[in-house]
Amino acid sequence: MNGEIWNALILGIIQGLTEFLPVSSSGHLELARNILGSTWSPGSNMMFTVTVHGATALATVVTFQKDIRQILIGLFRGETEDRRFAMSILLSMIPAAIVGLYFEDVIEMLFDGNVLLVGVMLIITGLLLFLADRAKKTHKKVSKMDAFVIGIAQAIAILPGISRSGATISTSVLLGIDRERAARFSFLMVVPLIMGKMAMDSMDLFSMSEVDQSQHLIPLLVGFIAAFISGLWACKIMLNLVKRAKLSGFAIYCLAMGTLAAAWTVMA
Repeated sequence: MNGEIWNALILGIIQGLTEFLPVSSSGHLELARNILGSTWSPGSNMMFTVTVHGATALATVVTFQKDIRQILIGLFRGETEDRRFAMSILLSMIPAAIVGLYFEDVIEMLFDGNVLLVGVMLIITGLLLFLADRAKKTHKKVSKMDAFVIGIAQAIAILPGISRSGATISTSVLLGIDRERAARFSFLMVVPLIMGKMAMDSMDLFSMSEVDQSQHLIPLLVGFIAAFISGLWACKIMLNLVKRAKLSGFAIYCLAMGTLAAAWTVMA
């Protein structure tokens, strides 16, 4: 049990530090699980992943509380610009929501220590970041069609190893959207999805037997707290880094990590 708590602490910190960088936090979680020797089932691994993502989503809410307040006001009675942004957030949720609802069992099986898949997806993330880094800088805003396309990128990023922020920011930049707007939109668009998924999974946790709850509840709580605290720090620090730094640096990192993961699988 103590080993599971330590693993949850380490994994929570990894999630918090990598969620806001375009390097795939879920991919890093899968690699770390493999190294730490996690014995959880694919469903439990998926639940832990959603829980720590919920923690970083909460860190996003705290960091962007002013923006979220404007989105909510804009959705119901705001000015045209605020309402347009709020509708864009809602549109971006549709593809990932559909994938999550209809392919949940398939997704769970992907979170079972498949290091080769993570490696290949990290390489794809790196290539995408390289491509986006060459895009011209503009001051374009997010249109409704752009939001839906970015939402498709977010749905694809459910795959472990495809960076959600990397995929959504890169897609935004390739669509001609300003990088600062792209980063802000990327961080905000995931909050409703993660909170909704976390609420659904909490029902599964409460439906478990008392023995299963005692085995999972404490590690989940430790992972949540660790991810929230580290994510709260990382969100404030990393936002400027994502907006200003060249994506090629993250691309090189993803390519290197992906190659190492794939090589490790082949040689194992």
